[in-house]
Amino acid sequence: MASPATPGLFFCFAAMVLLIFVSVSVPVWDKISFLDANISGRVIRFGCWGYTGSAKHLGYSFDPSVLGFNSTKLNSSIIHNLTFVLILHPIGAALSALAVLFGLCGEGYHRSGTILMSLTAGLATIVVLIAWVIDMVLWGIARDRIRSDGPSGSTAQFGNANWLTLGALVALMLGFCAAGVGSCGRYSRRGRGRFGDKV
Repeated sequence: MASPATPGLFFCFAAMVLLIFVSVSVPVWDKISFLDANISGRVIRFGCWGYTGSAKHLGYSFDPSVLGFNSTKLNSSIIHNLTFVLILHPIGAALSALAVLFGLCGEGYHRSGTILMSLTAGLATIVVLIAWVIDMVLWGIARDRIRSDGPSGSTAQFGNANWLTLGALVALMLGFCAAGVGSCGRYSRRGRGRFGDKV
C-alpha cells in the first residue's frame, strides 16, 4: 500500500532529475543549453557554467571575439552579475534532493519526513521560481541583442534548459502541495501489532 508521502516524493524526484540536467548544461553537456545562437554560421550554446568552447566557471561575459560583434548591453555589469545567479539551478537541485531524502523517510511511514519534505519542496520552489524568472530575463535580453546587433543572418532561440527549469518548477509546486496534503494522511507505525495492539 502506498504511503501518503508517495505523490510528493514522485514530484520532488522528477524536479531533482530535471534540475540536475540543467545543472550540467553547456559546456559540461552540450545537449542542454539556455540559449542557442547561430552567428556567422557558428553555433554557440550558453549554459550554467559558460558557453560552447569556454572553460567551466561560474559567471561569465559575452566575449565579443567569440560572438563576432560587440554589444554594450550584453557586456554590462548587470548581465555579467546575472550569469552568477545561474548557481540557483544547482542549489534548487540540491534542495530537491534533500526533499527526496525527507520523502523517503515519509515513505517509511514517518509523518515528520513528509512534513520536512513539504517544507523543503516549498523552499526549493521559491529558489527555482527566482532562477526561472532570471533565466527568461537574461536569455531574453541576450536573444534580442544577438538578433538585432549580430552580423546579418544571426539567429538565437531559447534552449531546452529554460523549459526543463519550468518543468521542475511545476513539479516542485505539485510536490509541495502533495506533500502538504500527505502530511495530514494516516501513517501506521511499524513494529506495533506484535502483542495484539491495533496497527
